Amino acid sequence: MTLPDTMRAMVTMGHGDLDQLVLHEAWPRPDPGPGEVLIRVGACGLNNTDVNTRTGWYSKAVTQATTGGAYATVNDDDPSWGGEPITFPRIQGADACGRIVAVGAGVDAGRIGERVITDNWLRDPDDLTNKAKTGYFGSERDGGFAQFCTIPARNALAVQSDLTDAELATFSCSYSTAEGMLTRAQVTDADSVLVPGASGGVGGALVQLAKRRGARVIAMASEAKHAEVAKLGPDRILPRAPENLRAALGDETITVVADIVGGPYWPTLIDVLDRGGRYTCSGAIAGPMVELDLRTLYLRDLTFTGSTVIDLDVMPNLIGYIEAGEIKPALAATYPLAQLREAQTAFIEKRHTGNIVVIP
Repeated sequence: MTLPDTMRAMVTMGHGDLDQLVLHEAWPRPDPGPGEVLIRVGACGLNNTDVNTRTGWYSKAVTQATTGGAYATVNDDDPSWGGEPITFPRIQGADACGRIVAVGAGVDAGRIGERVITDNWLRDPDDLTNKAKTGYFGSERDGGFAQFCTIPARNALAVQSDLTDAELATFSCSYSTAEGMLTRAQVTDADSVLVPGASGGVGGALVQLAKRRGARVIAMASEAKHAEVAKLGPDRILPRAPENLRAALGDETITVVADIVGGPYWPTLIDVLDRGGRYTCSGAIAGPMVELDLRTLYLRDLTFTGSTVIDLDVMPNLIGYIEAGEIKPALAATYPLAQLREAQTAFIEKRHTGNIVVIP
């Protein structure tokens, strides 16, 4: 196969507003290095990480909710998910689906032609379980908002599925984030899980994956989205932020809150956790600064877990769930790569249910 020397790519030029996303029609195509593969991207999903990295929202200087626009103050030394500077220009995009079209030295050429999705956690090959030695696809190295991308061969996971590229591109980040949260919180069929923001990519994945574990799931979403959220299979759906959550829950006992929302409603979520309950978090789109009554934490024997770097078995397990048809994609919309700004605008407005994907 003859590969072009250049490619179409949406390149993030620096921290800031959507104007930092610049389309290039002749960006140099990368070559796979030793131990790497080259993927022709069929589709790439959008995620909060893309927005938060571009805007610098991860910086401790930022205390507002995720808006998708530029912030007045962003520290230069901690604007990325890992609290470190990020190098620009950068091709973002973590949820790539496509086919391997070339391999680097040391990789079996028989992998050429494989259909793959990405495991986005870039690990030290000599210390795979060390969470302190990790990077993220589309952050510490170029990602999938382009016609081609490279990634370590171990991060390109073969998948056998009748789903479209766009549908498969909804899984990598959102579903691995959700499965990581549920794994960290040790969710089982004995649990009742409350999921705020259930209409989003991670929220919808939490609903499906918690149900897969046999848990009872109570989803929270704006009432206009209840019909779509219902398709994900929760046992109950509540409004996005009931004024009296305890009353809305009735006799439900909540043992786990799986949250990526945060914000001013957060203390209400903690208040409904049963004694010995667990709170697991992997985001704060409504705002990172929350108020905690420490008496609620210790008098009710609660456990809080943060979840970012997933365990090694999460992505291989997800591949198995996909291939067995145990989880399904929630594809809200597709956009051409050239309209990534419009796609991110729609993503930030949160009027959709599920995931938004771009096609290069």
